[in-house]
Amino acid sequence: MVLAAVTGAHGIAGEVKVKFFTDDLAGYRSFNDGALSMTSLRGLVARFAQVGDREGAERLRGTLLTVPRASLPPLAEGEYYHADAVGLPVHDEAGALLGHVAAVEDFGAGDLLDVEREDGRRFMVPVAAAEGVLGPGGSVTVAAEWAA
Repeated sequence: MVLAAVTGAHGIAGEVKVKFFTDDLAGYRSFNDGALSMTSLRGLVARFAQVGDREGAERLRGTLLTVPRASLPPLAEGEYYHADAVGLPVHDEAGALLGHVAAVEDFGAGDLLDVEREDGRRFMVPVAAAEGVLGPGGSVTVAAEWAA
């Protein structure tokens, strides 16, 4: 599961700027199957044991920081990981397939399901307006008006 991404170098000593996709990255030290070991985190600036200078930090730009799904905390009822919703089928109330969840977006007012139709066109549905299980093996049902 992707928890963050390196956005660039910070300073000359090998630190990197990080964009979080989680509330708290501090509980994780090993990323990308052990290839990167975080030794410090101050705000949005991280240091990895494998990077000692600015050039090394610049090479990490765009790197996604991943951890095994098993290392994530358990979810409470009604919670889901965005990655688990991607790929789920989306049906209307009559059972007709409308497409699949291509992404989950959050522009500040709550999560939106970005649904891609078979022809490649897309529409968005607020998670609050969807029914179903947003997790492995789940599916989503939405009112047909969202796909109009």
